[in-house]
Amino acid sequence: MGVFALGACSGDGGSGRQSAAPGASATAGADTGGGPGRSGTSGAHSGALEGNWLTTSKGKAVALVVTGEKAGLFATGGTMCGGTVRAEGGMRRIRLTCTDGGKERTTGMVDSVNGTSLKVTWEGPLGTETYTRAEGGTLPSGLPTAHLGS
Repeated sequence: MGVFALGACSGDGGSGRQSAAPGASATAGADTGGGPGRSGTSGAHSGALEGNWLTTSKGKAVALVVTGEKAGLFATGGTMCGGTVRAEGGMRRIRLTCTDGGKERTTGMVDSVNGTSLKVTWEGPLGTETYTRAEGGTLPSGLPTAHLGS
């Protein structure tokens, strides 16, 4: 995997988003996130959600890292976001606070997760993003992680 600089999760409100893997689908299997009422989901299994996930949105690389109930999000342009992933009402909810005050990815619902893809619907105009699990379970070295809150 190539090295890339990470940065902002800005809130420009545009809707031009793309998946890191254009043909990837977020098909739910036995290890799904979310809960009743969400398409293709059947429970809140944190093990399947844990890991490093990548996508692109509005021409920016976005990395979502989940470890236990902690989450971090990094996007090209400079911003870092940190927060939690918790079961709420039988569904998995991601709550983040971004260092630049960005609101684009502050609250998201896990629609589905399996061994290769994660689908999150963010509140607000951003909508749904599909992430692909990072190869080898690792992200490129040198990612900024300072000042992440929980």
